Amino acid sequence: MKAVPSAAAEEMDGLLRVKNLRINFNSNGRTVEAVRGVSFTMGREKLAIVGESGSGKSLTARSFLKLVQPIATVTAERLEFRNIDILRQTEKEMRRIRGSRITMVMQDPRYSLNPVIKVGDQVAGAARLHQRISRGEARKKAMQMLNSVHIRDPERVYELYPHEVSGGMGQRVMLAIMLITDPEILIADEATSALDVTVQLQVLSILDEQVRMRGMGLLFISHDLNLVQRFCERIIVMRRGEIVETVAAADLRKSTHPYTRGLLESAPRIGGPRTDLPVLNRAEG
Repeated sequence: MKAVPSAAAEEMDGLLRVKNLRINFNSNGRTVEAVRGVSFTMGREKLAIVGESGSGKSLTARSFLKLVQPIATVTAERLEFRNIDILRQTEKEMRRIRGSRITMVMQDPRYSLNPVIKVGDQVAGAARLHQRISRGEARKKAMQMLNSVHIRDPERVYELYPHEVSGGMGQRVMLAIMLITDPEILIADEATSALDVTVQLQVLSILDEQVRMRGMGLLFISHDLNLVQRFCERIIVMRRGEIVETVAAADLRKSTHPYTRGLLESAPRIGGPRTDLPVLNRAEG
């Protein structure tokens, strides 16, 4: 059983340090607090953020890349990646981090891949953009990267267009694009939720292999508590823009927090008596 790392251990190995992160949207003279006082430290680990839709999971992750909408106001006592103050970085400075040192894989590759560019050229293009290597070197590196995410016959797949690959293969291509720059943090935002169970397990296995091999941090955003309990090491539970609990994945089902218990109990189960699922009590916690 893995224990939650101590605060001292996290501070020593912290790739990402967040303290009192707040994201507000101002509209028609009204302020909406979307993220309220989020604080945590992330090291070289598989860290999950879970919660209902609208709880602030993706918005929190996007703030690390300064990809929050311009109408939002983002503040924090501390928002640091490797001692770099994210909030003080210009757009030019962020381009040296975004897509290179911190990368992000989204839910559906159909909306992330350029439909008129061959998938191999998109992988090679990421390498050329961030690493200033020749076209030939980028192609060779892209082939190696496609192979490393378990794509068979990478020479053939390199020449395909996005509409010619399956959803599972498309997500592997996206992983290749995001990993070819050797990032220190990979953010996976519902990266497996659009895949069937078998393909989902394959992609998770590739992610796990790459995280261990590269020694990077993985921030895994999901609605699936059963999945993150099996796959991740620590779990952050968010509700209404706040962190209500941080727990070791192995101890998730021992949680006594009413919101976490509600999320666990409202998930359908295979087998057993067929009764009405409990309704999450949003007034609790």
